Amino acid sequence: MKQYNTIDRITAFSTERGCYNPALPYDGFNITYYTDDDPKHIATCRKMLSMVLNISDDHLILPRQVHGTEIVEVTEENLGSKFDGVDALMISMPRTCIGVSTADCVPILIYDTHVRAIAAAHAGWRGTTGRIGSKTVAAMQQRYGLNAADLKVIIGPSIGPEAFEVGDEVYEAFCQGGFDMNEIAFQRDGKWHIDLWQANAQDLQQAGIARENIEIAGICTYQHHQDFFSARRLGIKSGRIYSGIMII
Repeated sequence: MKQYNTIDRITAFSTERGCYNPALPYDGFNITYYTDDDPKHIATCRKMLSMVLNISDDHLILPRQVHGTEIVEVTEENLGSKFDGVDALMISMPRTCIGVSTADCVPILIYDTHVRAIAAAHAGWRGTTGRIGSKTVAAMQQRYGLNAADLKVIIGPSIGPEAFEVGDEVYEAFCQGGFDMNEIAFQRDGKWHIDLWQANAQDLQQAGIARENIEIAGICTYQHHQDFFSARRLGIKSGRIYSGIMII
C-alpha cells in the first residue's frame, strides 16, 4: 500500500497490486465489487484493508462510478448506501474511509488542514473536463464552510502523459473546457498526448488551492502495471486501485 504524507489525524493511501503474475488482469489486491473478479477474493481484500485501517467493513466506502461529476456526502444516515452513479464523496465523520476505484483514471484525495472534512474524487478524462476536482472543492466549501486555501490535495497513481495518447475529440474536449493546452498537451508522431495530472492541478488551482498544496504522485499506472492496475495495459476487465482517505 502506498501511503501519503499528511497532517496528523488524516491517513491517505492507494492500494498496490502485490501480485504474483502481473500479466493476469485480476491478479492482485482488489476491493472493487463491480469488476468480474472472484467475489470471495474481493471480500477477502476488503476484510484485510478494514483490519489494516482498524475499521469495520461497513465503514470502508467505495462508490459505483460512472465518469460523471455527481458528488455525495457520506453521513451516518446513508452509510450503507451503494452510492451508484457517484464519482466523488466527502465526509466529516472520523473512522470512516472514503475512496475511489481507478485503473488509469486519476484519484484525487482532498483534506482540510483543520481536519473539518475530506473528499475523494474519480477523474477520468470526462471527469477532468467536467472539472470534478473544483466541483468537489465547491461542494466542500458550501457544506462545511471551509476555505480553499486550507485544503491540500493528493493526485494518486494514474496514467501519465507519455502513455495517455488520445484522439482529436478528446483533445478538443479539453480545449473547449478552457484548459491551458500549452501546459497539458503535446504531440508525438502525429498523436495528441494529455497530461491528466497537470489538467487536474490546473482545475484545482483555479478553485483556490495553492500549487504547493497539490501533491502529484507521478506514478504512471500504464508503465507500472506490475504494481498498479492499468486498464489500458491489462484490458477493461481487470482489477482496480483503491485510493482512500480517512479522518482518524
